Amino acid sequence: MGALTFDRKREAWATSTGLVKETVRTPRLDEPDGADRSHVLIQVMYAGFCGSDRGIWWRKAFGDMILGSLDEEGKDKRIVGHELLGRIVQVGSRVTEKYGYQPGDVVSTESHIICGTCYQCRVGDSHVCAKDKIIGISMDGCFAQYVKLPAKALWPTDLSKIRAEVAAVQEPFGNAVHACQAAELRGRRVAIIGCGTIGLFAILIARGMGATQIIGVETDPHHAELARKLGADVVLAPALPPADAPHKSDPDLVRQVLALTDGVGVDVAMEMAGFNAALNNAIKMTRRGGHVVMFGVKNGDAVVEDVHRVVMNGLQLHGIVGRQIFKTWELTRNLLENRSNGIQDAIYDVILNGGQDTLVDFGTWQRDDFERRIKAHPKVVLRFAGQEG
Repeated sequence: MGALTFDRKREAWATSTGLVKETVRTPRLDEPDGADRSHVLIQVMYAGFCGSDRGIWWRKAFGDMILGSLDEEGKDKRIVGHELLGRIVQVGSRVTEKYGYQPGDVVSTESHIICGTCYQCRVGDSHVCAKDKIIGISMDGCFAQYVKLPAKALWPTDLSKIRAEVAAVQEPFGNAVHACQAAELRGRRVAIIGCGTIGLFAILIARGMGATQIIGVETDPHHAELARKLGADVVLAPALPPADAPHKSDPDLVRQVLALTDGVGVDVAMEMAGFNAALNNAIKMTRRGGHVVMFGVKNGDAVVEDVHRVVMNGLQLHGIVGRQIFKTWELTRNLLENRSNGIQDAIYDVILNGGQDTLVDFGTWQRDDFERRIKAHPKVVLRFAGQEG
């Protein structure tokens, strides 16, 4: 089968970029293997290219996890990709009885494969499982014609209610749903700092959850325009911090937010960018007793400019990762299947640009063309054979 891969024997992580399309062995269910009795083989229909995949493409993130997991498996090649819509073509002998899935069912998947036995899993916090594996990072993923996955991770998807191209991005949409669940948004003023894909999703979700004012913060003019189209009341451009102090907040940005919120500040600030300065901007623009939701990922240390403000103003900081399994997926389905809120149509028409230049046929995939597209659009989706048109 065809797949997009990173191969450490072919290229060094530190000195390469991108992925390579090549022919690899098609996965199969091996019934003598006890685990495969609870696995399924899925023919991929669509696969979304995620911010995490961008980190892999540019070698800015997840190298340690990919290389470490390859060491554990005694392999050199990783098939990337974790945002999936596919059709089950084969099930293990225990799957139908235990999980109800049968060949022909259309599914998406939770990308974090949890162990089910660690302390976190046993107390209901499986989204932070201590032993989880991530599809396309610490195990082979879905940028391929077929993928083998445990049935326990799958999510049934009704294509009569959710457009297939949108159904392929349920997983990252769920990230934004989880972030928006961290604090009450109904009747609240919300700032979304960083209007990349997840930030754009969060604008739609925050409005759907009843936020009365949404302030976007974004440096990229194209993303700022998308944020306005999706319902942000205003989008502000922060000043970049000085090179010798990348943690410094932007006082002018904070003043603008205070002016827009009667001098009080926002009730909830969502930091979706992953930059130290963005975190300090979030803290400074949030009202006393408000919430700062931290979703942006940054390796290494960060500087908080005024810890005194965090403590004395009673700010609540929330670190958000993944999705609550499967609570977030239930809310995700409700938001997407309810066509009256316009969320599904906005994802396709605005974030996916109506399919123009954002849907890439896997059969004719070319590295340079794909790189151009992921630079031009917040979201790109791979389309596999049989889904054209």
